[in-house]
Amino acid sequence: MGTQNNIVSANAQKYIDQEEKYGAHNYHPLPVVLSKGEGAFVWDVDGKRYFDFLSAYSAVNQGHCHPKIIEALCDQAHTLCLTSRAFYNDCLGPYEEFVSKFFGYDKMLPMNSGAEAVETALKLARRWGYVEKGIPEDQAIIICCNGNFHGRTISIVSMSCDPDSYSQYGPFTPGFVKIPYNDPGALKAVLEECGAQTAAFLVEPIQGEAGVFVPDDGYLKECYDLCKAHNVLFVADEVQTGIARTGKMLCCDHEGIRPDIVILGKAISGGVLPVSACLADDEIMLTIKPGEHGSTYGGFPLAARVAVAALSVIKDEKLTENAERLGKIFREEMSKLNSPFIEQIRGKGLLNAIVIKPHNGKEAWDVCLKMAENGLLAKPTHKHIIRFAPPLVITEDELRVAIGIIKESITSLE
Repeated sequence: MGTQNNIVSANAQKYIDQEEKYGAHNYHPLPVVLSKGEGAFVWDVDGKRYFDFLSAYSAVNQGHCHPKIIEALCDQAHTLCLTSRAFYNDCLGPYEEFVSKFFGYDKMLPMNSGAEAVETALKLARRWGYVEKGIPEDQAIIICCNGNFHGRTISIVSMSCDPDSYSQYGPFTPGFVKIPYNDPGALKAVLEECGAQTAAFLVEPIQGEAGVFVPDDGYLKECYDLCKAHNVLFVADEVQTGIARTGKMLCCDHEGIRPDIVILGKAISGGVLPVSACLADDEIMLTIKPGEHGSTYGGFPLAARVAVAALSVIKDEKLTENAERLGKIFREEMSKLNSPFIEQIRGKGLLNAIVIKPHNGKEAWDVCLKMAENGLLAKPTHKHIIRFAPPLVITEDELRVAIGIIKESITSLE
């Protein structure tokens, strides 16, 4: 799957070659070089416009360069960017209050990347397990699911089942038990055997990187109830599924459950700069004392102002409702396409995927190249699944044009 030079201009190839020579080879991008974004669209260095149907893995839910978010960023950047947590500042407190009330928790702990927020949740869960539950020191178990993707740190890849994520990165962090996803019976079996030692169950409400694997209705609620019965924390990784992406503010809202710890990232920043957070109540959050966890940039003034603006845009522009309504249209329209390439269409809200069956020597990568040629960007995951996640500001008219591009691209390869 090399770079397709026949669809890359000399101008774009210059940037691709530059990355190849001077950058680490830890990504395999589509051969498109982007230089501008606005709303649901991006433009390449040659001025060609594309629908963005990846949204930076759901970080750009509010659309590219949303004016209200950019205004908050620029306004604060002219005033104060960073203080570190060695001092108070006049942005963090208002941000913490806003986010805590927005999601209905006692407190939030600000970090930067999604992986940092997951690591924070792991530390909170273990600390709670020792301090509040009384698990013997260094014996806490955290249960996770096969097919998960929670980030790239050593501890997080210790939970992974994907060789691309964990191979030759060991030795790994102990204390994790992996069970099948979408199988509450597997969780029940582990809890019945090891419930006294278990601090938390960590789960993605929908497994995004696994290919938008949507669990059965009732799965999350059944797992939540099992956790409550065994005094185990239910920890929801909503980094990709949260902030209105699935048609609810949090994906867990679809089943009416309130996780003990919520992990947020990506779209909490509106795609402007790295912002992440953990939300929990006092019993969990206050187990960590001063000096026991932190980050130089965690909750810095720029992030605080940007995150408040980003969440306000979601609420004010009713992007949750837009995601719910347009997601149904996307799945309905795509289901009308009878193609030998399409094995399955699945998703919730505007987080959707098509499972591609190879045909005529073509596979998901080729479909994505054809869509890029026709003006729409998406990316395969696990080689045979294409994730479709446009910014939530996309209009119905724009969505229908984009659906036409997707259908035309798939049909043309048959």
